[in-house]
Amino acid sequence: MNGTHDGRRRFLARGIGAAGTLFVAGCERLSNSDWFPKVLSAGEKASAAVAHAITSRKSMAQEFTDADRSPSFRSNGTAEPDSDTYRMLAANGFADYRLEVGGLVAQPASLSLADLRALPSRTQITRHDCVEGWSAIAKWKGARLAALLEAVRPGPEARFVVFHCADPMEAGGTSPYYESIDLEDAFHPQTILAYEMNDAVLPIANGAPIRLRVERQLGYKHAKYVMRIEVVESFVGIAGGKGGYWEDQGYQWFAGI
Repeated sequence: MNGTHDGRRRFLARGIGAAGTLFVAGCERLSNSDWFPKVLSAGEKASAAVAHAITSRKSMAQEFTDADRSPSFRSNGTAEPDSDTYRMLAANGFADYRLEVGGLVAQPASLSLADLRALPSRTQITRHDCVEGWSAIAKWKGARLAALLEAVRPGPEARFVVFHCADPMEAGGTSPYYESIDLEDAFHPQTILAYEMNDAVLPIANGAPIRLRVERQLGYKHAKYVMRIEVVESFVGIAGGKGGYWEDQGYQWFAGI
């Protein structure tokens, strides 16, 4: 079953990558039309519905052995956030870092790296599939997102978890990069807030001090440099309103198995 999941994820990566290329090449006029976004939205909903019908949301992404690890793991996208606040945190080894957790929760929290390391953790060796066409296998250790959410207690209306990051959006934007997943993926046992990579402290180039690992999703869902987590009912009022930076540019929000 894992082979089927991985095959679907790689197929989706190729499809989204091709769609992104077309978008950048000049198809934005389609995205600005009345009908084309509706077609994309319908296709995404159909894909999600079919995937949910044939695949348990509790199924696990394939895990590998130490011998399978890739010799290197690329730093994709931002290699270091262009943020004075982030640079000050990094200069101090992230000793002053706090992960803020709020939104539709009963108990908002502000956690240090030590607090995150004290939460129930998980270590896993998994493959990262990027829409640009490359893959790499690495070992990750981090706090289980489910344990954090259980501590803050999302309200009954909560549907999504939004990750606000230190790196600014591209094209001179001032709003931070963001990404999101639903509560089902948030509570999945392989979904972690990683603070280690390959038995060492997570490098800045790969998202230090914390990056999301949501192993059944494509690479662009794995938010780096996470500074704040917000539990919400919808994406209304959050940046472009589609659940993530790349989703606001036309990528699918549902990018998993």
